[in-house]
Amino acid sequence: MIHELKTESKYFKEVCKGKKTFEVRKDDRPFKVGDTLKLVEYENGRLQYAECDVTITYILGRNEDEKKYVPEGYVILGIK
Repeated sequence: MIHELKTESKYFKEVCKGKKTFEVRKDDRPFKVGDTLKLVEYENGRLQYAECDVTITYILGRNEDEKKYVPEGYVILGIK
């Protein structure tokens, strides 16, 4: 599955360079390991027409014992 997500410029660039290997997101979609995140760059609330695709490699925050590390209603997605 492909999830298209708005991403602030400063984070978008770090993901595309491979330096930022995680995303903290609301758990409001059926994210699964192996899914693609199509990150779309936004700056000052405006679309920058740049995209970067990454793959979800890990999901932290859905298991009961992990919830102490992640705010309620959010997940940390490992990406590459």
